[in-house]
Amino acid sequence: MSAYKRVFQLGFDAYSSSLVNKFGSRQISQLVKSNGKRAFLVDTLALVRSLEAQGVPSKQAEAITAAITEVLNDSLENVSHSFVSKAEMQKTEMLQEANLSKFKSEVKSSQDYHFSMLQRETEKLRGDIEKMRSELRYEIDKVTAGQRLDLNLERGRIRDELANQNAETTNLTNKLDREIHALRAQLEAAKYDVIKYCIGTLVSISAVGLAVLRILM
Repeated sequence: MSAYKRVFQLGFDAYSSSLVNKFGSRQISQLVKSNGKRAFLVDTLALVRSLEAQGVPSKQAEAITAAITEVLNDSLENVSHSFVSKAEMQKTEMLQEANLSKFKSEVKSSQDYHFSMLQRETEKLRGDIEKMRSELRYEIDKVTAGQRLDLNLERGRIRDELANQNAETTNLTNKLDREIHALRAQLEAAKYDVIKYCIGTLVSISAVGLAVLRILM
Protein backbone atom coordinates (compact mmCIF):
# COMPACT_ATOMS: atom_id res chain seq x y z
CA MET A 1 0.00 0.00 0.00
CA SER A 2 2.84 2.38 0.88
CA ALA A 3 4.58 1.44 -2.35
CA TYR A 4 1.42 2.26 -4.27
CA LYS A 5 1.26 5.65 -2.52
CA ARG A 6 4.88 6.35 -3.43
CA VAL A 7 4.19 5.42 -7.04
CA PHE A 8 1.06 7.57 -7.05
CA GLN A 9 2.99 10.51 -5.57
CA LEU A 10 5.73 9.97 -8.11
CA GLY A 11 3.20 9.93 -10.91
CA PHE A 12 1.49 13.07 -9.59
CA ASP A 13 4.83 14.90 -9.36
CA ALA A 14 5.70 13.77 -12.85
CA TYR A 15 2.31 14.88 -14.10
CA SER A 16 2.69 18.28 -12.43
CA SER A 17 6.15 18.82 -13.86
CA SER A 18 4.88 17.68 -17.24
CA LEU A 19 2.08 20.23 -17.09
CA VAL A 20 4.48 22.98 -16.10
CA ASN A 21 7.06 22.11 -18.71
CA LYS A 22 4.77 21.39 -21.63
CA PHE A 23 1.76 23.63 -21.08
CA GLY A 24 3.23 26.52 -19.03
CA SER A 25 0.52 29.09 -18.33
CA ARG A 26 -1.86 27.63 -20.94
CA GLN A 27 -5.34 26.95 -19.62
CA ILE A 28 -6.59 23.37 -19.43
CA SER A 29 -9.42 22.66 -21.86
CA GLN A 30 -12.72 21.46 -20.48
CA LEU A 31 -15.88 19.77 -21.73
CA VAL A 32 -19.26 19.28 -20.16
CA LYS A 33 -20.35 15.69 -19.60
CA SER A 34 -23.88 14.43 -20.05
CA ASN A 35 -24.37 14.43 -16.25
CA GLY A 36 -23.63 18.18 -16.07
CA LYS A 37 -20.07 17.88 -14.71
CA ARG A 38 -17.07 19.42 -16.46
CA ALA A 39 -14.43 17.08 -17.95
CA PHE A 40 -10.99 18.72 -18.09
CA LEU A 41 -8.89 17.56 -21.05
CA VAL A 42 -5.32 16.61 -20.07
CA ASP A 43 -2.45 15.01 -21.97
CA THR A 44 -2.57 11.51 -20.42
CA LEU A 45 -0.21 10.09 -23.03
CA ALA A 46 2.57 12.44 -21.97
CA LEU A 47 1.97 11.49 -18.34
CA VAL A 48 2.11 7.76 -19.11
CA ARG A 49 5.33 8.18 -21.04
CA SER A 50 6.80 10.26 -18.22
CA LEU A 51 5.97 7.52 -15.71
CA GLU A 52 7.36 4.83 -17.98
CA ALA A 53 10.51 6.89 -18.36
CA GLN A 54 10.88 6.80 -14.57
CA GLY A 55 10.60 3.00 -14.50
CA VAL A 56 6.89 2.53 -13.84
CA PRO A 57 5.28 -0.37 -15.71
CA SER A 58 2.91 0.55 -18.52
CA LYS A 59 -0.30 -0.76 -16.87
CA GLN A 60 0.51 0.90 -13.55
CA ALA A 61 1.36 4.12 -15.37
CA GLU A 62 -2.00 4.04 -17.14
CA ALA A 63 -3.84 3.29 -13.85
CA ILE A 64 -1.98 6.07 -12.06
CA THR A 65 -2.71 8.44 -14.95
CA ALA A 66 -6.42 7.54 -14.83
CA ALA A 67 -6.53 8.01 -11.04
CA ILE A 68 -4.67 11.33 -11.22
CA THR A 69 -6.96 12.51 -14.02
CA GLU A 70 -10.05 11.60 -11.98
CA VAL A 71 -8.70 13.33 -8.87
CA LEU A 72 -7.71 16.35 -10.92
CA ASN A 73 -11.14 16.54 -12.55
CA ASP A 74 -12.85 16.32 -9.16
CA SER A 75 -10.54 18.97 -7.69
CA LEU A 76 -10.98 21.32 -10.62
CA GLU A 77 -14.74 20.71 -10.54
CA ASN A 78 -14.83 21.70 -6.86
CA VAL A 79 -12.70 24.76 -7.59
CA SER A 80 -14.92 25.75 -10.53
CA HIS A 81 -17.96 25.69 -8.24
CA SER A 82 -16.29 28.34 -6.07
CA PHE A 83 -16.15 30.81 -8.96
CA VAL A 84 -18.79 32.39 -11.16
CA SER A 85 -18.44 32.64 -14.89
CA LYS A 86 -18.73 35.91 -16.75
CA ALA A 87 -21.97 34.80 -18.40
CA GLU A 88 -23.45 33.93 -15.02
CA MET A 89 -22.30 37.28 -13.63
CA GLN A 90 -23.89 39.08 -16.57
CA LYS A 91 -27.04 37.02 -16.11
CA THR A 92 -27.06 37.87 -12.39
CA GLU A 93 -26.51 41.57 -13.16
CA MET A 94 -29.32 41.53 -15.72
CA LEU A 95 -31.57 39.78 -13.19
CA GLN A 96 -30.66 42.32 -10.52
CA GLU A 97 -31.28 45.19 -12.95
CA ALA A 98 -34.63 43.65 -13.88
CA ASN A 99 -35.51 43.26 -10.20
CA LEU A 100 -34.38 46.83 -9.53
CA SER A 101 -36.46 48.13 -12.44
CA LYS A 102 -39.42 46.10 -11.21
CA PHE A 103 -38.91 47.45 -7.69
CA LYS A 104 -38.70 51.02 -9.01
CA SER A 105 -41.85 50.45 -11.05
CA GLU A 106 -43.65 49.03 -8.02
CA VAL A 107 -42.48 51.94 -5.86
CA LYS A 108 -43.62 54.45 -8.49
CA SER A 109 -46.96 52.67 -8.85
CA SER A 110 -47.36 52.64 -5.07
CA GLN A 111 -46.48 56.34 -4.88
CA ASP A 112 -48.93 57.16 -7.67
CA TYR A 113 -51.63 55.07 -5.98
CA HIS A 114 -51.09 56.67 -2.58
CA PHE A 115 -50.93 60.14 -4.15
CA SER A 116 -54.18 59.47 -5.99
CA MET A 117 -55.76 58.18 -2.77
CA LEU A 118 -54.52 61.28 -0.94
CA GLN A 119 -56.00 63.53 -3.62
CA ARG A 120 -59.34 61.71 -3.40
CA GLU A 121 -59.33 61.95 0.39
CA THR A 122 -58.46 65.65 0.13
CA GLU A 123 -61.28 66.29 -2.33
CA LYS A 124 -63.68 64.32 -0.14
CA LEU A 125 -62.59 66.26 2.95
CA ARG A 126 -62.96 69.53 1.05
CA GLY A 127 -66.46 68.53 -0.04
CA ASP A 128 -67.38 67.61 3.54
CA ILE A 129 -66.06 70.97 4.75
CA GLU A 130 -68.08 72.83 2.11
CA LYS A 131 -71.16 70.81 3.05
CA MET A 132 -70.68 71.58 6.75
CA ARG A 133 -70.11 75.25 5.91
CA SER A 134 -73.33 75.36 3.87
CA GLU A 135 -75.28 73.63 6.65
CA LEU A 136 -73.82 76.02 9.23
CA ARG A 137 -74.67 79.03 7.04
CA TYR A 138 -78.21 77.67 6.61
CA GLU A 139 -78.61 77.19 10.36
CA ILE A 140 -77.27 80.70 11.04
CA ASP A 141 -79.66 82.20 8.48
CA LYS A 142 -82.50 80.16 9.95
CA VAL A 143 -81.73 81.33 13.50
CA THR A 144 -81.30 84.92 12.31
CA ALA A 145 -84.59 84.80 10.41
CA GLY A 146 -86.32 83.30 13.46
CA GLN A 147 -84.90 85.97 15.73
CA ARG A 148 -85.89 88.68 13.24
CA LEU A 149 -89.42 87.25 13.05
CA ASP A 150 -89.66 87.05 16.83
CA LEU A 151 -88.41 90.63 17.08
CA ASN A 152 -90.96 91.83 14.53
CA LEU A 153 -93.72 89.95 16.35
CA GLU A 154 -92.60 91.45 19.64
CA ARG A 155 -92.57 94.91 18.10
CA GLY A 156 -96.08 94.34 16.72
CA ARG A 157 -97.28 93.09 20.09
CA ILE A 158 -95.78 96.10 21.88
CA ARG A 159 -97.30 98.39 19.24
CA ASP A 160 -100.69 96.77 19.74
CA GLU A 161 -100.38 97.05 23.50
CA LEU A 162 -99.45 100.73 23.19
CA ALA A 163 -102.39 101.29 20.85
CA ASN A 164 -104.71 99.51 23.30
CA GLN A 165 -103.33 101.54 26.19
CA ASN A 166 -103.77 104.75 24.18
CA ALA A 167 -107.33 103.74 23.33
CA GLU A 168 -108.07 102.92 26.96
CA THR A 169 -106.50 106.20 28.05
CA THR A 170 -108.58 108.06 25.49
CA ASN A 171 -111.72 106.27 26.65
CA LEU A 172 -110.93 107.06 30.27
CA THR A 173 -110.26 110.68 29.39
CA ASN A 174 -113.52 110.94 27.48
CA LYS A 175 -115.37 109.24 30.30
CA LEU A 176 -113.85 111.60 32.84
CA ASP A 177 -114.72 114.55 30.64
CA ARG A 178 -118.31 113.34 30.37
CA GLU A 179 -118.53 112.77 34.10
CA ILE A 180 -117.02 116.19 34.76
CA HIS A 181 -119.50 117.78 32.39
CA ALA A 182 -122.31 115.86 34.09
CA LEU A 183 -121.12 116.98 37.51
CA ARG A 184 -120.89 120.54 36.28
CA ALA A 185 -124.40 120.27 34.91
CA GLN A 186 -125.61 118.80 38.18
CA LEU A 187 -123.82 121.55 40.12
CA GLU A 188 -125.35 124.19 37.91
CA ALA A 189 -128.77 122.60 38.32
CA ALA A 190 -128.31 122.32 42.09
CA LYS A 191 -127.07 125.89 42.21
CA TYR A 192 -130.08 127.01 40.24
CA ASP A 193 -132.36 125.03 42.55
CA VAL A 194 -130.69 126.54 45.62
CA ILE A 195 -131.08 130.00 44.18
CA LYS A 196 -134.69 129.26 43.39
CA TYR A 197 -135.15 127.85 46.87
CA CYS A 198 -133.48 130.85 48.45
CA ILE A 199 -135.53 133.25 46.37
CA GLY A 200 -138.70 131.34 47.21
CA THR A 201 -137.75 131.32 50.87
CA LEU A 202 -137.03 135.04 50.82
CA VAL A 203 -140.29 135.71 49.03
CA SER A 204 -142.14 133.55 51.52
CA ILE A 205 -140.46 135.27 54.43
CA SER A 206 -141.19 138.63 52.89
CA ALA A 207 -144.81 137.69 52.38
CA VAL A 208 -145.11 136.40 55.91
CA GLY A 209 -143.42 139.52 57.20
CA LEU A 210 -145.77 141.75 55.24
CA ALA A 211 -148.72 139.75 56.48
CA VAL A 212 -147.55 140.10 60.05
CA LEU A 213 -147.01 143.79 59.55
CA ARG A 214 -150.50 144.19 58.17
CA ILE A 215 -151.90 142.29 61.08
CA LEU A 216 -150.00 144.35 63.55
CA MET A 217 -150.89 147.56 61.93
